[in-house]
Amino acid sequence: MKYLVMIYGTQADYEAMGGKASPGTPAWTEKDLGAMFQFMEAVNNDLAEAGELVDGQGLAEPRQAIVVTSGADGSSVVSDGPFGESKEVLAGYWVLDCASDERVTEIAKRVHQCPVPEGTRPSEVVIRQIMEAPPA
Repeated sequence: MKYLVMIYGTQADYEAMGGKASPGTPAWTEKDLGAMFQFMEAVNNDLAEAGELVDGQGLAEPRQAIVVTSGADGSSVVSDGPFGESKEVLAGYWVLDCASDERVTEIAKRVHQCPVPEGTRPSEVVIRQIMEAPPA
């Protein structure tokens, strides 16, 4: 079965990774970033070796989002994302091909253990099964 494993963050989280603290979100150091990248690289390598990794990417910060919505006349309107400081957004994902819900949950629990600076709330990890089209 295929699954989408997602991690979430806020604009403040991205800024903290760039060294800018905010209330409740301490700044990350180069050492903190290095530990996070090393951890994620190990997760990705293990998933690739197990044949479970289909794809995985980190996403650009929310302020770089482009949003397409409907205008009053029904036409498409393109704008910057309406993402406030505290609004959580998708920060990264993995598409995994796992044998069971138990296995993908084991992976998500590992991802949740990613090192973060003291005082930082770990990212929420959400698992969604990818639905497949029924046979023709």
